[in-house]
Amino acid sequence: MDFGLVLQTDPPASQVVSLMRRAERNGFRYGWTFDSAVLWQEPFVIYSQILANTTKLTVGPMVTNPGTRTWEVTASTFATLNDMYGNRTVCGIGRGDSAMRVAGRKPNTLARLGEAIGVIRDLAEGREAEVDGQPVRIPWVKEGRLPVWMAAYGPKALALAGQKADGFILQLADPFLTEWMVHAVRTAAEEAGRDPDAITICVAAPAYVSEDLAHAREQCRWFGGMVGNHVADLVGRYGEHSGMVPDALTDYIKAREGYDYSHHGRADNPDTAFVPDEIVDRFCLLGPAEAHIEKLRALRALGVDQFAVYDMHDAKEATIDAYGQHVIPVLRD
Repeated sequence: MDFGLVLQTDPPASQVVSLMRRAERNGFRYGWTFDSAVLWQEPFVIYSQILANTTKLTVGPMVTNPGTRTWEVTASTFATLNDMYGNRTVCGIGRGDSAMRVAGRKPNTLARLGEAIGVIRDLAEGREAEVDGQPVRIPWVKEGRLPVWMAAYGPKALALAGQKADGFILQLADPFLTEWMVHAVRTAAEEAGRDPDAITICVAAPAYVSEDLAHAREQCRWFGGMVGNHVADLVGRYGEHSGMVPDALTDYIKAREGYDYSHHGRADNPDTAFVPDEIVDRFCLLGPAEAHIEKLRALRALGVDQFAVYDMHDAKEATIDAYGQHVIPVLRD
């Protein structure tokens, strides 16, 4: 199993770079950041510094979207980083939540997302692709490589990930839901004539290593609110108890009243009081290192290739170090 670290690009950027360096020293192989240009600093600028200050870390957004940048700009940015630092990027992509809504736009359609996945990958790897009806190729790309991993929850999005993406990002760590969603992605891949085992499975969720479970829950409750934004979209699209989405994913948002993106992904988010302890425990990894290892072994048995640690709480350095000392050595391939 690989491990990744996920951060918001809060200023100062030097702190983001420092935490990524710490992660690499502790055995993490991937460095991810949020991508929401209004809420945080521009991640691609910071990636250049992360890559310059690490030796093997692969970096990328969790996640970008096909609406805030034109596709040839996204592809060229990745290709430039790869040319400078040696194919050490990965493109996590989704429909767009905070990045789109904060700017007053709706998330992208799945049709647009599916088209963007192919175009961005082709352009970043030096192949010709069609952009707005115009054939485009980036002529200076030589031996470029850009895996594109798609974030998804609902049945149509999971099917698209299986049909188009190189990897699947699931932003929660509940074993029951992980099994259901991984099965959906792999089934779609097989039906599309692809090798389902070739799709990298990445689970991303907050982790907090501590004996104080109550405090750990409060530091990670924000995650249930963030996931709730996507769940609310699914309920709006498919309805409650539709059979299209497991009730285990949708039932907890009944008390959800609204969401202020100025607190997005932060431990002090006041809009997450509706998230019960049970959901925090199911979606996150909390408790002593042994509890993390046990849950990660269960996820690995379900086909998870990478666990990406959301490190947005009051113990960033301690979590990185605890994983490096006690968790990664036990589970790393």
